[in-house]
Amino acid sequence: MTTTPFDAIILGAGAAGLLCAATAGQRGARVLLIDHADQVGKKILISGGGRCNFTNRDTVPDRFLSANPHYAKSALGRYTPADFLALVEAYGIAWHEKTLGQLFCDGSAKQIVAMLQAECDKAQATLWLGEAIGDIGHADGGYRITVGTRTATAPALVIATGGPSIPQMGATGFAYDLARRFGLKVVEPRPALVPLTLGGEETLFRSLSGVATEVTAKTGKTGFREAALFTHKGLSGPAILQISSYWRHGESVGIDFLPALADGWLVAAKHARPRATLEHVLDRHLPARLAVTLADRLDLDGELGTFTDKRVAAAERRLADWRFAPNGTEGFAKAEVTAGGISTADLSSKTMAARKVPGLYAIGEAVDVTGWLGGYNFQWAWASGWAAGMAIAGA
Repeated sequence: MTTTPFDAIILGAGAAGLLCAATAGQRGARVLLIDHADQVGKKILISGGGRCNFTNRDTVPDRFLSANPHYAKSALGRYTPADFLALVEAYGIAWHEKTLGQLFCDGSAKQIVAMLQAECDKAQATLWLGEAIGDIGHADGGYRITVGTRTATAPALVIATGGPSIPQMGATGFAYDLARRFGLKVVEPRPALVPLTLGGEETLFRSLSGVATEVTAKTGKTGFREAALFTHKGLSGPAILQISSYWRHGESVGIDFLPALADGWLVAAKHARPRATLEHVLDRHLPARLAVTLADRLDLDGELGTFTDKRVAAAERRLADWRFAPNGTEGFAKAEVTAGGISTADLSSKTMAARKVPGLYAIGEAVDVTGWLGGYNFQWAWASGWAAGMAIAGA
């Protein structure tokens, strides 16, 4: 069995691992990138509907969840969306901006993977793909990895294997098992950016499967105004995916079905059109099937003019804060990312290095930093990968 020495071994050839390898390698480090998949960047390829929402112009630290809300500030401040966009443009990749600062490829996510592959080639990084890791040893200030019939050693080891979201692509909790082995704490992982499921009487809303409308979804003090989608299992769409990262079992989710309308709009509509029914008034603002369902639940049958302003105002308040009690989520299989992960308390915010284990780093989704929907998690991958790569290369 041959043993090859490197300066750093990076486990995981996803977004964070690829940029880390390119950054360290282009600054002189001998880098080995390992992944059990037979190609790099497989999760990148399916992102953004195949067009890769590769960053967000509006990236700021308060759009990331972590047990330490300040942890991501350093890396995000030193490697910004503009830095990654400059790399994209250097490769001539056409892009466009959608709503809310989201940047997408005009063409395909394959262009981003090809770019990162080319950057790793420039870095002369070695890739070992398509084989499972056999053994990981740590002794005498170094790490020893066995993959098939090959063995590699290095003074630095980077955990970049992500979280267990999208297990059908081979995602596992490997990062957490490895972190625990080295004495690092793990914040309980849970599905994030994931559809919510409804049970009990709320299953009646499943008849609306396929209906979408703009709402404000709220839990606690957090709210998002984007589209919501009814599904045969419950609730989805951008507003719901966003709020799911903040939602915890046992909590309710409030939906404002008419966020664009000012307070008192329904009472005003009653006075303007007293012979109109609630269904007909709602039908002017909402998809027809949803208007029928909500009107039916509000139990204001007949002309609005026959009801007191107090009754009508109560219906408006419920439409502005309709409470759902999700009984769960669709789990890691449908989650875009994982919340929780390797505790930031054990990691340097500047270098991503473990404080008490020399040469050990953790980056990307494996760490307890989770961004909003819309390119934020990619930006965290780039920023944390860059920070670790620079540290490895001594830059």
